[in-house]
Amino acid sequence: MSSDRIEKQIELKAPVSRVWRALTDYQEFGEWFRVKLDGPFEPGKVSTGHITYPGYEHVQWNSVVQKIEPERLFSFTWRPYAIDPSVDYSAETPTLVEFTLEPAPNGALLRLTESGFNNVPSSRREEAFRMNDGGWTEQMKNIEQHIAQTPLLV
Repeated sequence: MSSDRIEKQIELKAPVSRVWRALTDYQEFGEWFRVKLDGPFEPGKVSTGHITYPGYEHVQWNSVVQKIEPERLFSFTWRPYAIDPSVDYSAETPTLVEFTLEPAPNGALLRLTESGFNNVPSSRREEAFRMNDGGWTEQMKNIEQHIAQTPLLV
């Protein structure tokens, strides 16, 4: 693993279609990710909202949806660990977050990759990588718990 890329994976005990809904339905995504999004995900469109995770409620969600390939790939770009409301991060090159899904023996294999940390300004690169690495570990647990608690959510 390089310092330019975070990779996580988890096998979820649910069909690919169930995990897909948890990833791409903006309201359901918000439940497990702890973000209140303003509207649905649409390729090429900006997704906005605010984080609801305790201690981070001041953080605005701002991403650009890149791809939605049903039940296979959902990706967006964002600026990692952009949490200081007094800093303008808009000139920074965003990282790419990709969720990929495939069938697995007991359900679905979810892979997460966030790449492009080498483009984050050096003054905050190490902290952004460290915080997002830990954050994605928690988010994988969050989606697993969410799906286990709401297996039949439609």
